[in-house]
Amino acid sequence: MSNAYALAAKSRSLVGKGASRRLRREEKALPAIVYGAGKEPTQVSIITKDFIKQLENEAFFAHIIDINIEGASEQVVLKDVQRHPVSNWPIHADFLRIDQTHKIQMKIPLHFTNEDECVGIKENGGIANHLMNDLEILCFAKDLPEYIEVDVGALDVGDSLHLSDIKLPAGVEAIALIHGDDEHDLTVVTIALPRAAAASESEEDEDDAPEAPPAPDASKQNDD
Repeated sequence: MSNAYALAAKSRSLVGKGASRRLRREEKALPAIVYGAGKEPTQVSIITKDFIKQLENEAFFAHIIDINIEGASEQVVLKDVQRHPVSNWPIHADFLRIDQTHKIQMKIPLHFTNEDECVGIKENGGIANHLMNDLEILCFAKDLPEYIEVDVGALDVGDSLHLSDIKLPAGVEAIALIHGDDEHDLTVVTIALPRAAAASESEEDEDDAPEAPPAPDASKQNDD
């Protein structure tokens, strides 16, 4: 994977809620931390508008990033973004250093392909229900995918795909399936009829059902 993303950062010595608030307010910068790879964590700050611009690209969340801390460059991945509970504005970021000799655990977005050609959607009026939008994986940094494709083209109404049905890139493992436990082979996507269509179909089935025979006349039975 090429390193198409880069950020400039400054080291910071003042930490805590008060210092972070002043950093965001006065310097328009985002407090962040760089950790991992057997090194001491480094507290840094990043220009907020630069960080937000990178967040606009989905691949930024699953890509190796070159972070330059006052002239010293390190390779990292974005592990977490804390956001304000009301405004959803980013207020802190966590970056994990890359160690090429150890696998990393990441959440990777799922891209659902061929929905326009899906049999159940195109021919039979179904809709795709995405039960998962990302997948937690384990791999070496060199094998880190930007996204994982889920091909739904062959699915019909009532069909579904599970984690074990997804073709993963070489060197990539799904965390949920590492121990081979069928209980964790979760459903990723299903093709179903819209509710209105399903309800209408159910009513039609009821209308087509044979009528029950009339109940015997209790008074005649008593007379016998």
